[in-house]
Amino acid sequence: MAGYVYVWEFQVAGAQRAAFERIYGTDGDWVALFRSGEGYMGTSLLRDRNVPGRYLTVDRWSDEAAYRAFRADFETDYQRLDAACEGLTLAERPLGEYAEA
Repeated sequence: MAGYVYVWEFQVAGAQRAAFERIYGTDGDWVALFRSGEGYMGTSLLRDRNVPGRYLTVDRWSDEAAYRAFRADFETDYQRLDAACEGLTLAERPLGEYAEA
């Protein structure tokens, strides 16, 4: 079965970029939370080279069921962390859910 990938786009103000990279990066709070879920395979944080403050996160899971189980099991923690990070971004939006080819 192909892996499951969830991609998000963020716009971050200059003053918040260091904190954003720390919290959303490979050793950050989001990764620490995701590691609680079975089937989590890693996150990439990508910084746009041409658009200042634009980032993508690419979260990888073994399959969609693992991601959905994580969200069900850790929804309260997820919402708490999401609320704590709200002031870091100017905008955020999901770019889609993908299967690794």
